[in-house]
This record gives sequence, C-alpha cells and structure tokens, in this order.
Amino acid sequence: MTVLLLIRHAVTDVTGKRLSGRTPGIHLSPEGRRQAEALAERLSAVPIAALYSSPLERCAETAGVIGEGRGLTVQLLPQLEEVAYGRWTGRPLAQLTRTSLWTKIQQSPSSVRFPEGETLGEVQGRAVEALDGVAGRHPRGVVAAVSHADVIRLVLAHYAGVHLDLFQRLIVSPASVSAVALGDRVPRILRMNDTGTLDGMGAAPRRRAPKKGS
Repeated sequence: MTVLLLIRHAVTDVTGKRLSGRTPGIHLSPEGRRQAEALAERLSAVPIAALYSSPLERCAETAGVIGEGRGLTVQLLPQLEEVAYGRWTGRPLAQLTRTSLWTKIQQSPSSVRFPEGETLGEVQGRAVEALDGVAGRHPRGVVAAVSHADVIRLVLAHYAGVHLDLFQRLIVSPASVSAVALGDRVPRILRMNDTGTLDGMGAAPRRRAPKKGS
C-alpha cells in the first residue's frame, strides 16, 4: 500500500490576491519560506521514500525544503502543474469574483472551460493519472507530492468519490498536508488539510473566571 502525501506549496507574495496560475517566476515569500521550514519539521519523522513536485517555482521550492537532509531528489511532474487558467492568469481575484463566469464556476464547475485554458475535469484526469502512476512505482511506503490548491482539491474529490461540482467544499490551505492510502482496493483518505494548527478555526472561546470556592 502507498501512502500519498498531497502537499500544497507555501505562500508567495501574491497568494490570495491574484490568480497566479502558471505565471513563471513566482517564488516563496519570506513567510512562505518559514511555512515550508515548519512543514519540513512536522514531516521530519515521516519516512518519505520519494518526493515529487509541480514544476512551478513555489512548489519546487517547498519540495526542496522538505527534501533537505533526506538525500531525496525532487522529481518534477508536469501533470501536477497548476490549472491552465488561460486569460484569467495573473488577474486580481477581487476582479474575477465580479464576472459571470466566476458565478458559473461556483455553481457548476464541471461545465466550465477557463478562457483559452483547461476544464477542471481535464485537470483532475491528468493529476489522478499521474499520481496513480506514482503509487504504482512506489507500491509500499510514503510518497510526497507538492502541488496547488485546486489540483489537490480535485484529486481529493476523486479519491473520496465526490462529484467534481462539489470539489470546492474541500479546503486546502498553504503548506497543508492531505494523505491518501492507495492500493488496498479502495482509496482511503487518512488526513485532509492538516496544518498542525487550529488556524482558521475562529477565535478561541473565552475562558470563564473560576467561581469562588471552586
């Protein structure tokens, strides 16, 4: 059985601001570097046998930090590359959310092709095929693959048996780890969006002062 770690890259200076897509030359920010180092520390006890990555810099750099000291070569896997967003690439997210196509993506993402780009079904197909191949090459042990939020969400939806139109219900945060066991008849989701913290869970409940005499 293969345990596949699906890891989203750490943050860049434009994460959450622009749709970076396949724009070259986008590197981890200083905060992203710190995230990657913390991620590598969290994974230090995990016996990773092989390390794969999307060719884009933000993924390859995250993978490189994970691989430091392990003697692992980062193997670039083009099928793990970000969605081809076409003419949407590089545009501010605040601008895109006001378009009619954005609304359609929220309602029925399986029916959308990005302008001069891919459909999400095509993305899901290429990524799953590649990862199934990785599992076939490493039938035992743990393999890590660093990719992008939408790619990982689409892969998780496939392995969980969730319709593509519902994939956006899954959250994949920067520097998060999701884990899938493959090779035991049916895929099994072991972890999802694990960041090792409770960040994003909202404010902690306020502690009440103890009553006198308690």
